[in-house]
Amino acid sequence: MQFKNTLEFAKELDVNDALKGYRDQFYFPKINGKDAIYFTGNSLGLQPKTAQKFVDDVMQDWAQLGVEGHFYAEKSWWDYHERLAAPMATLLGAKTKEVCVMNTLTVNLHFLMASFYRPTAKRFKIICEEKAFPSDQYMLTSQVKFHGFNPKDTIVEVKKREGEHFWRTEDVVAKINEVGDELALVLIGGVNYYNGQVFDMETITKAGKDVGAFVGWDLAHAAGNIELKLNEWNADFASWCSYKYINSGPGNASGIYVNEKHLADDSIPRLEGWWGSKKETRFLMKPEFESSHTADSWQVSNPPVLAMAPYLASLEMFAEVGMPALIKKRNVIVAYLEFVLQEIDKEVETANFEIITPKERGTQLSVLLHGQGKELFNYLMKNGVITDWREPNVIRLAPAPFYCSFEDMYRFGQILKEGILQSN
Repeated sequence: MQFKNTLEFAKELDVNDALKGYRDQFYFPKINGKDAIYFTGNSLGLQPKTAQKFVDDVMQDWAQLGVEGHFYAEKSWWDYHERLAAPMATLLGAKTKEVCVMNTLTVNLHFLMASFYRPTAKRFKIICEEKAFPSDQYMLTSQVKFHGFNPKDTIVEVKKREGEHFWRTEDVVAKINEVGDELALVLIGGVNYYNGQVFDMETITKAGKDVGAFVGWDLAHAAGNIELKLNEWNADFASWCSYKYINSGPGNASGIYVNEKHLADDSIPRLEGWWGSKKETRFLMKPEFESSHTADSWQVSNPPVLAMAPYLASLEMFAEVGMPALIKKRNVIVAYLEFVLQEIDKEVETANFEIITPKERGTQLSVLLHGQGKELFNYLMKNGVITDWREPNVIRLAPAPFYCSFEDMYRFGQILKEGILQSN
């Protein structure tokens, strides 16, 4: 497609956008009385307008039924989480029995580490990416210490090549093969939070499995953003955020994926609780834990239904639209955003942008603003653009295809241009 950096062209793209009707199904923050240009769906997605009703339904059931809502609410609470498993499995490329919505992301990773990080004197090392998201770093370090190992000797970071802003798949595979028989676990963010790079999860998973390691994925920035095929790729486990691209609400529940080959293996250790026991016998209060041989067995507590209500509302929207349609628009709108940035770079002599997100990308573009400080970011925020600043001078732009428009991309370019001119 031959892009043009004009308002007319952007509006034409919006007219032909198959998803244009979904924009009106979200609430937008207002800046200066107008809908903001919202680029932070990679941090917190906008609220679907249907979410309120789902929450109100639970509140009404609680008011009218009290404890009986567990079994007699229209959407009974005791199995509420099961309603989320199938649509979430579709987003993950998983089977329904491999998925359970529960807890929050780092909590889930700790629980999964109890099952899949079982170091021995010989096989104890963990491979992750250089400068993984801090919560992953803290989680890995604490797990290693818990098992009595030294993080400096145990955690192996795959680094970027000097002068490059992205990881090369061949370098990840080479590091896996180098660690070899000492490798217990590969755990990497499927989409890097800082540069927006999509890792080759299929190739990396195979490499890790080939040397006898478990392979897991932090899908915080991947779920609801890119195509995933966890079952086909044979990943052992994964967890994700629901409040970014899945639009479930601030700090909302996460979920886990456990590959089907592990589900009936009762030798795998778990940190178990009552709600993870087999649902058919759960209320018999038996002293022995009985696994359901599904991902539900990793649950420990009854589900937070009020939190899951907006999560379910959003997943129903995903099921209605489907990831192929979202990815199709995502590819075009991100390409158009990149084009607009390049055009502004040409038009403004003092502009000097470097997109550090490689071509293996999802919704996010990370832009290095050479010669620009946080003043430009502040200008954007005051003039209608909600974006994200990362030190030293990177802005992250994530035009979520559910609710961002092509006109947003054009308008952002004009505000960016004005901000650069005013700062000089």
